[in-house]
Amino acid sequence: MVRSEYGRLILEGVKKATIRLGVVIPKYYDEVIVHSGGRPIAKVRIVDVIYKRVSQLTDEDAKLDGFNNVSELVKALKEVYGDFSPNDTVTIIKFEVIQRLDELKTYDRYHGLSPSDIARIGLRYLKSILNDDEIKILKVLGSGLSIREAAKELYGSVERRWRIRRVVRRVADELVRRGIIRIVDRDYLGGDGEGVKS
Repeated sequence: MVRSEYGRLILEGVKKATIRLGVVIPKYYDEVIVHSGGRPIAKVRIVDVIYKRVSQLTDEDAKLDGFNNVSELVKALKEVYGDFSPNDTVTIIKFEVIQRLDELKTYDRYHGLSPSDIARIGLRYLKSILNDDEIKILKVLGSGLSIREAAKELYGSVERRWRIRRVVRRVADELVRRGIIRIVDRDYLGGDGEGVKS
């Protein structure tokens, strides 16, 4: 989860890294969903992870994180982490936005998201309304398996893919209904091709 102002900078292409105090090992090295303002805003690919001492940070590092210089960056880090020394380690996680999630299209049943993305987002925001079977399905999908692979793992056969698809559709619809993901509704496209937020 990032602050709203940082989320905006990510979507504008200004913020291309996050700098964290300590040694941070990303849970996922391929695609990560970034959350801001209580909703998912982008899917990013981690392109590099660098470890440095605070004293080794440069203005270039600060600019990648959306700051003008190292002084601004260090001030922001102190607001989050409190006091630290110039010898403390920081982790610079560089990323590129591969898909904006702030306004999705309704081109398909899953609104342009993969079943794995829907599973991860659903587990984060809807866990309290899901039953045990749905949670189990979403955890397997959230690990990166396809619907076919998840059916084999859960049921020993691909024949029950429909159960998984049904859960994914329900979760996707509930995420839209609650405003957690926003879509541009094709039914309301105007002559200029611009959609109306639903």
